[in-house]
Amino acid sequence: MGRFAVNNYIRCATFFQNSGLGMIFVFMPIIAKEATVSIFEIGIIIASFSFAQILSELYFGRISDRYGRRLLFIRVGFVACAVTFGLHYLAEDSATLLVARVGAGITYGIMTPAMLAYAYEAGREKKKVASVVSFHALGWLAGIAAAGITNDTKLIFLVAAGLFVAGFIASTQLPDTRARPERAPGTTRGIISRNRYLFLALLLRHIGAASVWTVLPLMITEQLGGQLYHISIVYVSNTLTAFVIMTLMASRIQISHITKFKIGIGMTTFVFVGLLFVTEWWQAMPFMALVGGTWAFLYIGGNFHLMEHNPKSTSTGIFSSTISIATVIGPVTAGTIAFAYGYSTVLYFAIAIIVVAFLVSLRAPYKNATIAN
Repeated sequence: MGRFAVNNYIRCATFFQNSGLGMIFVFMPIIAKEATVSIFEIGIIIASFSFAQILSELYFGRISDRYGRRLLFIRVGFVACAVTFGLHYLAEDSATLLVARVGAGITYGIMTPAMLAYAYEAGREKKKVASVVSFHALGWLAGIAAAGITNDTKLIFLVAAGLFVAGFIASTQLPDTRARPERAPGTTRGIISRNRYLFLALLLRHIGAASVWTVLPLMITEQLGGQLYHISIVYVSNTLTAFVIMTLMASRIQISHITKFKIGIGMTTFVFVGLLFVTEWWQAMPFMALVGGTWAFLYIGGNFHLMEHNPKSTSTGIFSSTISIATVIGPVTAGTIAFAYGYSTVLYFAIAIIVVAFLVSLRAPYKNATIAN
């Protein structure tokens, strides 16, 4: 199979993987509120997915490197996600929804590190890999748009399950290439130690972001006069910008990966400052577009910097798990703050913590000692 065809199938699999997740993510605060009226419980339900994903990505990312297997974890993940996301349809109360979210987090974490590592290893020219990874954002765009079109907080789970089935079908066309097994002891600990400022900056930034994403859909519908489909419109501006910027990184944006990461962290601050002044739902769109651009910079920059200097699936698994840890802490924090002080206070919290994240990111070195992989 030609490399062009392989990359296109990777694009398809990446697209369906992220469209399935994106379809659920944006509406989850609304879905959780249908199961419970407690804003704190809403935060717990949202955080449960990421808590399960943390452990899953750390474990399966390391196993993928240890045995040099990528495609096995990708295919198993697609099938398992089709089942667990579809089971959300049967959740009728907060307890069953919580169980469904934990199951979805575990199954989604099976394939995430392996997918990114497979895409990176399949690219003959690493600068072209960004154009493949950009379908991560395009998938989110399609999933969010599909959720708005579906406009049904139950039916979207069945559509998401179908998207994961489509991703599995695309993955059956990929060659089962093997990476060299990486079995050195202490690898995970060493990666975290060498890249501690990168991971800490990412953690702090995403705690702030996840806090805002927990309350923003509620703000749009309760305070800014928006409807369910308006949430999709606002978030589409985010993912469309991320897709464009990620694509441009393949050929136009020629700066070091760690610099991209630092730019992405720092520029996020302006997003939440701007959201403080929004009075109509549509006014959130330019700020969501900006956060899409910052996400593209920090996601491509951070992951590619790690893969250049560390075992790929393990390091990207830690990167993704760091995001998941933040997505556990962020919603719980947002729920607590919003319960006590209201939605807008969450934005002030996000601004403060992201400023700290940027200062930490400045300590991240431009080079790491490369580990054989």
